[in-house]
Amino acid sequence: MMNTPLSNLSFLASLPVEWQAWVKENVARGCEPEGMAAVMVRDGHFKMDLARLAIAEASGQPVARQAMRPHPRIDANSNTVQAADRSINVLFRMQSPEVVLFGNVLSDEECDALIAYTQQRLERSGVVGEADGATQIHTHRTSRGAMLQRGETELVSRIENRLAALIHWPVENGEGLQVLSYEKSNEYRPHFDWFDPNVAGPRKHLERGGQRVATIVMYLSDVEEGGGTSFPKIGLQVQPKKGCAVYFANTNAAGEVDHNTLHAGEPVERGIKYVATKWLREGEFK
Repeated sequence: MMNTPLSNLSFLASLPVEWQAWVKENVARGCEPEGMAAVMVRDGHFKMDLARLAIAEASGQPVARQAMRPHPRIDANSNTVQAADRSINVLFRMQSPEVVLFGNVLSDEECDALIAYTQQRLERSGVVGEADGATQIHTHRTSRGAMLQRGETELVSRIENRLAALIHWPVENGEGLQVLSYEKSNEYRPHFDWFDPNVAGPRKHLERGGQRVATIVMYLSDVEEGGGTSFPKIGLQVQPKKGCAVYFANTNAAGEVDHNTLHAGEPVERGIKYVATKWLREGEFK
């Protein structure tokens, strides 16, 4: 879908097949569009703008194609999602901002293998410099991390393909995994994952695949105390659980950044937190 020009993008076709049929049937019956859109948001967990555009398209109305961009999509009609080689549990979902907590994303063996594979490559984590976009050390981020290439090993490739199937987003539109280690008192203070196009340094990163549309944080270990992923603007905190992952959309379907996705890695109080982060780009990441 990401390779489809926006001028040819079908909002209706971006829906699951059963919802495409539902929209066509109810349009044919002359159902009221806003009522249909409300049902799609309530029962299908679609964004309201996508619901309205799909209904308008099915009704034969002219639709401004630039109003919508391709965006990751999660099947939420059941409590489990079959993602390539693994059945994944949907444990929690928030619509605005879109935050989804998944269980059983990784096996214990996969978590342990990722930790072991990167243990000797961990270096102090950095942040994007505002002036030139270069990575720099900052007191707001005190973890250590290792950046992996896409498809670097069979394990990495397997996980990337699983995530792509889970959120209906091409593997090539993702950055490589970043494995992070947070020891006692390590943290990452509140920040956004999206790049601010109004600041020179972050703007440079938009040249390599566009905006970061979504983030997936996979927990590779349990943590005795602390280390949660918090979203201070919406009062949400996700506690680390080995094998689970939290997904959140950094932009909406119109490509606008979401300031409610401000998030932080809370300080670890006891134990060590290991996570693997996957950032999803708008286009192919090179």
